[in-house]
Amino acid sequence: MTTVPDGYMRDGRGRLVPEANVRPSDKLQDDLVRRLHAQGEPVRQFMLEFKRTCFTEVHAFLELVAEQYATKIGGEKGNVTLTSYDGTLRVTVAVGNCISFGPEIQSAKTIIDECLKEWTKGGNPNLEAIVMDAFDVGQQGKLQAGKILGLRRLNIEDERWLRAMNAISDSVRLDVTKDYVRLHRRGNVEGKWELVPFDMAKL
Repeated sequence: MTTVPDGYMRDGRGRLVPEANVRPSDKLQDDLVRRLHAQGEPVRQFMLEFKRTCFTEVHAFLELVAEQYATKIGGEKGNVTLTSYDGTLRVTVAVGNCISFGPEIQSAKTIIDECLKEWTKGGNPNLEAIVMDAFDVGQQGKLQAGKILGLRRLNIEDERWLRAMNAISDSVRLDVTKDYVRLHRRGNVEGKWELVPFDMAKL
């Protein structure tokens, strides 16, 4: 990152502006934003370290149990939930594969478009709306894997449709793995589990 000379501030266009020409309110805003970011960084680092600690300690416990008692705790893909003796606290560590799609997905969509235009000509357009909803991006701007993969369960024997489904299958990428740590608690063993929030918006 380029150093800003003393007596200057860099604006949003990358220009160096003399501090004397910067409005006091802009200086105060800049200072506030930078201070909050500086204070937030240790919190982020602490949360990262806590996440590592959770995985390290849980896996160490699982190894200890397996070694001493020849038993296995947990499910597929390393997912495991541990509960306190009184049943009111729970720790879950999970590993989940994120599905993305390669360029083949565009070929699949093109073929599906052709099929739908033919099948809905002069008929009910609802089928087209339902199928094309699968290719609608969600709020994060990403294709929704569940809806797209769900198209393969439709019992359509048209050769073009089958080619599109093969293209969808070929496009699937399990290229990102995310690790999760979740803490839950409840007042008593009859109560409902509540997630302990780490998202600031939910605190």
